[in-house]
Amino acid sequence: MSTMRAMRRLKPDPVPDELLERLIQAAVWGPSGGNMQRYEYVLVTDPDVMARLAPLWQRCVDAYLATTGKYAPEGMDEAAYGRMVAAIEYQRDHFAETPALVIPCYRMPEQQPDEAGLRASAQALGADAVQELARIQPRFTALAEGSCMYPGVQNLLLAARALGLAANITIWHLMLEREWKQVLGIPEDMRTFAAIPVGWPVGNFGPVRRRPVSEVIHRNAW
Repeated sequence: MSTMRAMRRLKPDPVPDELLERLIQAAVWGPSGGNMQRYEYVLVTDPDVMARLAPLWQRCVDAYLATTGKYAPEGMDEAAYGRMVAAIEYQRDHFAETPALVIPCYRMPEQQPDEAGLRASAQALGADAVQELARIQPRFTALAEGSCMYPGVQNLLLAARALGLAANITIWHLMLEREWKQVLGIPEDMRTFAAIPVGWPVGNFGPVRRRPVSEVIHRNAW
């Protein structure tokens, strides 16, 4: 964990299918809300498909760098930030050579409302809380889906690190999700949660730079 950098510079060498399947297996071992296991994983290794995705990736990265990625965050070393941006640009310019790409997907099941259950839930929460829940429902749903997917994604990243593979999680593809789905044939009602390039690293792993634990703990209250 302490040496699992976001590795964006990848060799074009192929990754054996057996190793890629081990990454997906690690992801599947992650927890799933209600144990519903509604996840699916699109695994891209075909160079022709990757070449079709490369222009979409470039547009997403350029859009990111034009806004959020333009300035170093407060407190971050400018030189370190410059190296990160250079790595992002390298990955953008060499995306068509990416050996493998994993797209984690999730489809929330359609559920008929249970009137008795809704009344019991409202009684347990109270009127004010029910009103607040209705206000934040889109966020609640998004987090519910994310909680079913991102633990598995972290498992995948850790498994990649253990196998000596480079990987990094991105969500930039969401800026053009419709186009990505069209290229990959992903059903319209299936949500995508990341685009994870995977390959053999050009550079070295770790150590990561993070805030000290003493700065982020709030004991018993904020």
